[in-house]
Amino acid sequence: MEYSPPPLFKQGAPARVKVTVFACISVALLMLDARVHMLDLVRQAAGTALYPLQMLALMPRDATANMGNYFSTLSKLQQEVRELKSAQVAAAAQMQQAQLQMAENAQLRKLMGAREHLPVKSMMSEILYDARDPATRKVVLDRGIREGVKLGRPVIDNAGVVGQVTRVFLFTSEVTLLTDKEQAIPVQVLRNGLRSVAYGRGQSGVLDLRFVAPNADIVVGDVLITSGMDGIYPAGLAVAKVVQVESNAGGVFGRVVCQPLGGVDRHRQLLILLDAPDVLPRPVVEAPKVAGKKAGLPKMAPLENVPPLPPKEAAAPAVPVTAAPAPSPAAAPAKSATPTAPAAKATP
Repeated sequence: MEYSPPPLFKQGAPARVKVTVFACISVALLMLDARVHMLDLVRQAAGTALYPLQMLALMPRDATANMGNYFSTLSKLQQEVRELKSAQVAAAAQMQQAQLQMAENAQLRKLMGAREHLPVKSMMSEILYDARDPATRKVVLDRGIREGVKLGRPVIDNAGVVGQVTRVFLFTSEVTLLTDKEQAIPVQVLRNGLRSVAYGRGQSGVLDLRFVAPNADIVVGDVLITSGMDGIYPAGLAVAKVVQVESNAGGVFGRVVCQPLGGVDRHRQLLILLDAPDVLPRPVVEAPKVAGKKAGLPKMAPLENVPPLPPKEAAAPAVPVTAAPAPSPAAAPAKSATPTAPAAKATP
């Protein structure tokens, strides 16, 4: 009985011959592709046809990698968002501090410029806090008796007058602002020199010119400066600007409302004027002399070598007229050179 193997196990040419043949074919194809580029089209066609199969085979791998990247990226992004928020808060705080410092530097430069033009000695100070009484307009500064601050000294900024020192402690001092109800300052209109007194109006933050004549030459926009009449504020400091003028036709006085030019409730750095302005001393007023009190009168000395006064003409004395006696009969009447006055009749 003849046995024949199945077709799958039938052996044709020897394996070495097959390897040699296929190796020669591969070398020939490589040489043709390298020299003539004959297989580029075949390669492109094969790559195009096999691309969907490649993508389908890579989908599980890509899905696993993308899922891992998604969760890792999500956690990383959340961490970055938290860090960026913290950095943003810190940057915002730094920016606010920088803006505050820029504003303070600008204010300090303005104060230094104003300090150079002041005729008196001044000192820089900073507001610590407002006064506790809400009904008053007062602030507390960080300068006191130790730095040479005295009671009644004016406080200004680069724009104008702010207030006056009303209390002095060892390390601090209390300043009553210009708009306080108990504060008054002598002013004059810069345009025409008209003098008046400005009074604070409390929480409204404005000033009043009281007791102003209805026909006074004051218009909206006039600038008020210190007149220096009180001997406390140097003359020429800016005080306020007129914003409203009301004439009272039925009364005697008008009303003038002014807006302070200084930073009464804005700035934190201020200047304290340490020296009083140069004011001529007041004349000495002598006590009035009281008439009738000899104790206060000086002693009178006798006058010497004084010519006598000319004598006055004496007035002729009036001669009383009396009745003449009757002549006796025995005696003869004697003739006289001068006529005699006729005898007057005797009155019964």
